[in-house]
Amino acid sequence: MNDDQLLRYSRHILLPEIGVEGQERLNAARVLVIGAGGLGSPITLYLAAAGVGTLTLCDDDKVDLTNLQRQIVHRTDAIGQLKVESARDTLAGVNPEIQVETVASRVTGNELDQLVARADVVLDGCDNFATRHAVNRACVRHKKPLVSGAGVRFDGQVSVFDMRDAGAPCYACLFPEDGEGEEVRCAVMGVFAPLTGIVGCIQAAEALKVITGAGTPLSGKLLLIDALTMDIRTIRLKKDPRCVVCGPHAPR
Repeated sequence: MNDDQLLRYSRHILLPEIGVEGQERLNAARVLVIGAGGLGSPITLYLAAAGVGTLTLCDDDKVDLTNLQRQIVHRTDAIGQLKVESARDTLAGVNPEIQVETVASRVTGNELDQLVARADVVLDGCDNFATRHAVNRACVRHKKPLVSGAGVRFDGQVSVFDMRDAGAPCYACLFPEDGEGEEVRCAVMGVFAPLTGIVGCIQAAEALKVITGAGTPLSGKLLLIDALTMDIRTIRLKKDPRCVVCGPHAPR
């Protein structure tokens, strides 16, 4: 690192759990972020500020006036612009040293597979089960750590699914693909603005921990947040031996 980088990241470097070596890992890291909305906003802002070397942002949506209540990476003058381009412009002002790659589409199939394969860690900030399950399958296939988050109304959740650990559960262990979970979207149900910030910041923190090796990530645990009462609790997750994605009899 040069002198400017040593100054920019000095507060991380001062932490013995991170230090120079951990900061260099961040500077060299490649992170894939699915979604540049309510969760993707704080995720990308903090990862950029922390010096993550390459951020790949995927989102097919454009900035709308209704987004600005919580999607803090976007500005009023970006209304009508692709979210990935708006986010890229904002992040360039936060940290011009990092590289931001944009994918203005809902990634699926081979494209998603290739993006996950190239990443050191994947953060899911999307708003639908189909994409979450597709991202999870790709992360299981390539043994990439997945930091998953969700938030609607006043309720949020965060977990880390790290397939580098053979005993760790995957997202489908918690929410089976053939389950009957209700799809609840903030466009219909509403969302408390700071909730997405809380969830997204925790996701960013978990990604930084995974990259640097600091602390203990939320692997095998689900963090539940009730922002109305500010009740926060953690529950243990177990690997489902019958999981059709990561179980012993899952197709490879």
